Amino acid sequence: MKIQESAENYLETILVLTQRNGYARAIDIAAELSFSKPSVSIAMKNLRENGYVEVDSGGRISLTAAGLEIARRIYERHTFLTDWLSALGVDPKVAAEDACRMEHVISPESFDAIRTFVGRHLQ
Repeated sequence: MKIQESAENYLETILVLTQRNGYARAIDIAAELSFSKPSVSIAMKNLRENGYVEVDSGGRISLTAAGLEIARRIYERHTFLTDWLSALGVDPKVAAEDACRMEHVISPESFDAIRTFVGRHLQ
């Protein structure tokens, strides 16, 4: 199932925050993405209703198996594309910004082909 770019960004952010802090809360997500807490609350409600996240009684947000799969895929694309663009000489900040846009639109086929090509030529 294809989900919107904004949902992918939220899932990726939850993954990153959980790796960094051991947990993610709506206030942490809002701070990380520079969004308002009400916007994040609406997004978390939608993600929960669609089975991508769970929220415990303490307000900690965790990814379901489906949410984790998407978050890992997007995060892998983000880190790979950022590293690749940086290796090509792109300023690291620009590389990260470009990777953030590219990670959502590139097809699995194209991403796999780029990753394979880069892997063969950087050995």
